[in-house]
Amino acid sequence: MSLFYKVIRRICNNLQKVYAKQVCRLIFIGNNVAYKSFHTNGIPYVMVARGGKFSIGKNFAMNNGIKGNPIGCYERCTFFVDRGAVLTIGDNVGMSQAALICHKSITIGNNVKIGGGVCIYDTDFHSLDPVIRRSSEDLKNRAEKPVVIDNDVFIGAKSIILKGVTIGENSVIGAGSVVTKSVPANQIWAGNPARFIRSI
Repeated sequence: MSLFYKVIRRICNNLQKVYAKQVCRLIFIGNNVAYKSFHTNGIPYVMVARGGKFSIGKNFAMNNGIKGNPIGCYERCTFFVDRGAVLTIGDNVGMSQAALICHKSITIGNNVKIGGGVCIYDTDFHSLDPVIRRSSEDLKNRAEKPVVIDNDVFIGAKSIILKGVTIGENSVIGAGSVVTKSVPANQIWAGNPARFIRSI
């Protein structure tokens, strides 16, 4: 009985992967996403506003939901690109259940690993001034600064990368970190707020 269950499960999983890839391809085309090649478990949420640009390099891999990366994150990948914003993902990038919210510019280099539930934001979303935040001018006064993730970076699960941050080549961000300032190349940072742990 156990063998029968596993065979049926494998067949269902393979059918789901084929379906998810075709739906994902349609979503990319509908949002004018420029992509080279990708693998997906599940279907992401993608929203590219008019005038926004989203491009993906070769061998992009993503897990949407728990299936491809069962570490306790159930959400699907979310990609939001606002008007005039640019989201660029390089070659050989892998991510699970991540949220990339781009109001200005997010650039991810090659060979980057983005762990389950990671959030990357290039904006504060709202004004930091409470008077402005109560007004209709709130969204016009939010701060936005580019985020850059260089080649070969590894970002641990459930970390948050905030606006204006650059993470240098080969660096590692420990799980659950909140990165509020730039990280030099070849270093490990962790914590809330993230701080230097040691060099690689």
